[in-house]
Amino acid sequence: MDKRPIGVFDSGAGGLTAVRQLQAILPGENIVYFGDTGRVPYGTRSPATIQQYAEQDIRFLLSQDVKFILAACGTVSSTLPKSYTDSLPVPYVGVVGAAVDAAIAATKNKRIGVIATPATIRSKSYEQRLKASLPDVQVFPRACPMFVPLVENGYVKPHDPITTAIATEYLEEIRRQGVDTLILGCTHYPLIAHIIADVMGPDVTLIDAGREAALKAHDALAQLNLLSNSGTGHTRYYVSDSAESFAAAVKLFVGPQSSSEASHVAIENY
Repeated sequence: MDKRPIGVFDSGAGGLTAVRQLQAILPGENIVYFGDTGRVPYGTRSPATIQQYAEQDIRFLLSQDVKFILAACGTVSSTLPKSYTDSLPVPYVGVVGAAVDAAIAATKNKRIGVIATPATIRSKSYEQRLKASLPDVQVFPRACPMFVPLVENGYVKPHDPITTAIATEYLEEIRRQGVDTLILGCTHYPLIAHIIADVMGPDVTLIDAGREAALKAHDALAQLNLLSNSGTGHTRYYVSDSAESFAAAVKLFVGPQSSSEASHVAIENY
């Protein structure tokens, strides 16, 4: 049994959906979450800047003696080179690979949609990984830049007219392509999954990248004999901007019952 925490990071608050899934799947685990709220969003940054930010985030988590790192950010998962992640002193999983595996298992007609930030779509990381695993797959990507600010500003209620209108515009072309599986390639998107599902229709399976990464984390920890199976774990939150304003995001993404106290980190020092 290993009581060291799991480290999770994201460009902002969206990765909290992965924390929620980890808490459900691995209730005995301690978690350290870092949200780079002072530099969000990553999705519109250059690859070099994204890598610089991600490496600083990871160095902070390693300073917290984590045993595992989960990149709960599709942009980072699409950008960080495998040579770098393979060199880390602890196991690492990103949301992209986990979501790709789940989408391939789910699709029946090999027509898969991907929605994500502009940087993730530009990287073609989902498309490349899907085609590497399933060569005859047809992939229909779509950048959805407005979804992150809509979620972070609370436009997440069922049938919200603003989010529904934007989702309809973003998703109409993918829907008309007859996909049977849609990857939610950003960890913010599960908060509006009900709206996305309404637009796509009941025959389309939605893949929650954060949940799939949490399941991968469970399997990896079990295989390495690093699970903590006793008691109830606790989660510590760190941010690079205002710690006070982050509390509302924790309540939104993780749940109203969650402890939401956060601490500020000068991430530029890492």
